[in-house]
Amino acid sequence: MKRVRFGVVGFGGRGRNLAKSAALMEISEFVAACDLFDNTWYEQQQGHAAPFADMFSDTHFYNSYDEMLENEELDAVIVETGAEVHTEFCCKALKKNINVLSDIPIVASLQEADYIWKVAKESKANIMVGSNVNFQRFVVKLKEFYEKGLLGKPYCMECQYIHWPLPKAVFEYKNADWRNHLSPIRYCTHSLGPLLTIVEEELKYVSCFGTGMHADEYEDGMDIDDMQCAQFKTESGVIIRLMRNGRCTAKMGHHKYRVFGTEGYMEKEDILSPDGKGIIRYNSTRELENVTKEMDGKYLPFEYENHEYAKNLPGHGGIDYAMIEHFFKALINGEKMPVTLKEGLAMTLPGIYAEESAKRNGEVIRMTYPWNEDWSTEF
Repeated sequence: MKRVRFGVVGFGGRGRNLAKSAALMEISEFVAACDLFDNTWYEQQQGHAAPFADMFSDTHFYNSYDEMLENEELDAVIVETGAEVHTEFCCKALKKNINVLSDIPIVASLQEADYIWKVAKESKANIMVGSNVNFQRFVVKLKEFYEKGLLGKPYCMECQYIHWPLPKAVFEYKNADWRNHLSPIRYCTHSLGPLLTIVEEELKYVSCFGTGMHADEYEDGMDIDDMQCAQFKTESGVIIRLMRNGRCTAKMGHHKYRVFGTEGYMEKEDILSPDGKGIIRYNSTRELENVTKEMDGKYLPFEYENHEYAKNLPGHGGIDYAMIEHFFKALINGEKMPVTLKEGLAMTLPGIYAEESAKRNGEVIRMTYPWNEDWSTEF
């Protein structure tokens, strides 16, 4: 495979941005796009100079995903559908031995985790979980710090993801505000994903509490906590504490991470400033000068500092471009996926268990995974 012939299913705002980024790569060919709504393809959309039908006139557009998979000779599909149906679209492609890059969360239930794990094992294709935050500068630095022994053994971590509600005027489809229809803790992948890159065991226990509903605006029939706080633990006692809110009115920066190790410490926080700059701080007892150092915490990975497209295209500060390029290169070179299905499930399933714990008023629940001997699709 010299170039990756790819299609995109789910052509909302994020699907369009990823498609455009992927299409600009010399190692790819944008073959097909699929969405229920024709206007996403044939009409000019916000942030784009022209309709995609004009920009990519050789690319075929479909309303039927099954027809796209059947008619096109695809090497890969990028799944950007609603969060609640990722598994369905991933498995249809895998069953046809078409490689998949899927957005997160990868599954919506334990039953879906069981299903996609079995389908992926039987498929000749590969699946990568699109945890774009795993490609940010902080994660690159954290893994390097850990591999050099400067962090020592991580034993306690904290993370948070605070996301204010987007104005309803920006939503194109009913499922565009899907975050507000999930228990906050369910969307834990952006917080756990980066930290689990240096934890060499699974999270096994969780206790979670919710605040109840205090925000002013809710749709009729909704019963969702404004904030949920979970504490996860591995068998050896490594603790990760996560605070997750989807209804905070303060624009304070989405993400924060703190990592305590036996030999060092590292933290990252987003700071909402005009330049969107964040900060990474770190120190280590293994260094002669055990002082806290600081570095630019922007998302753009080091290797893309001078990359024209990654720097200027929309896509979370360049990490979307980095994620897609790593996916394509892994396919071309026959390498392991940068974020495997196992890693994706390990950062997704804890949110499902945590939600159940919150329903049980913080009861400690033991978590299992599809590759465990005691795996179960029941709580």
